[in-house]
Amino acid sequence: MTAEVGSVAPGFVAEGVQGTMRASYDLTDFRGQVVVLAFYPGDFTPG
Repeated sequence: MTAEVGSVAPGFVAEGVQGTMRASYDLTDFRGQVVVLAFYPGDFTPG
């Protein structure tokens, strides 16, 4: 599956951190809002 610019993203749940709190975020909770996803593969890894 390839994401197209301007297309609706499929629903999913992702783990995340806001400040010092870890939480699960469900994309459907943000329906109708602009959402920016940022991935940092090195976070919470040693070294």
